[in-house]
Amino acid sequence: MSRRHADGSAGDVDYGALGARYAEFRRPDPRIAAQIHAALGDARTVLNVGAGAGSYEPVDRTVTAVEPSASMRTQRPAHLTLAIDAVAERLPFADQAFDASMAVFTVHQWADLTAGLREMRRVTRGAIAIMTADPVLLERFWLAEYAPEMTRLEAQRCPPLHTLMNLLGPGARIEPIAIPFDCTDGFNEAYYGRPEMLLDAGARSACSSWSLVGPDVAAQSIERLRRDLADGTWDAHHGALRSQPTYEGALRLVVSR
Repeated sequence: MSRRHADGSAGDVDYGALGARYAEFRRPDPRIAAQIHAALGDARTVLNVGAGAGSYEPVDRTVTAVEPSASMRTQRPAHLTLAIDAVAERLPFADQAFDASMAVFTVHQWADLTAGLREMRRVTRGAIAIMTADPVLLERFWLAEYAPEMTRLEAQRCPPLHTLMNLLGPGARIEPIAIPFDCTDGFNEAYYGRPEMLLDAGARSACSSWSLVGPDVAAQSIERLRRDLADGTWDAHHGALRSQPTYEGALRLVVSR
């Protein structure tokens, strides 16, 4: 059974406490959105599981959103439908109710990945698109030098890609997602060439991985980054990223037909 926090959040993060400014920093990037929407094919009805504040939901299709966190549901913009309070492991829909389904930055929060994916397949006639991170590649990002504890815990919570592939069954495929330099979706790797953004407490609060470590550990990580930015150490090692138009990091789209 999924763990539920006071605001209904399911998983290891209480978005009632951390998600107040989520929609401010986590705005869907149109280039990433285009890749997700293409994976949904010609589906007219789409289920968004773990929908959060509505990032990446297509507006030209009929979308049903499921989100257990009350804080996230209240941050959904007015042009999107209201989200249903439910969890992935127990979707309140009939078999094959939707043409396609999607799950964005959420599978790492599910208490039972197998049950959640089984439910998605049960209610979906066609494509399933899951945006997640490759845990192996997360630990190769430069942030691991400054926040090794956080990066290690984040990698541990993300399911291995081969596990997702096996659970989704034959025909599943993995697509790399190129992260644009000016990415509007503020996950950690989105700041690959803009490290100063991670000095902003609001930007960090919109990345649930920072809540996995205590405030003292997080503060020490940020102080190391602040120091290396001030004295030029970061730029000496990673400065080329400031002029790199895209970055292929850990972000992946897993698609099953």
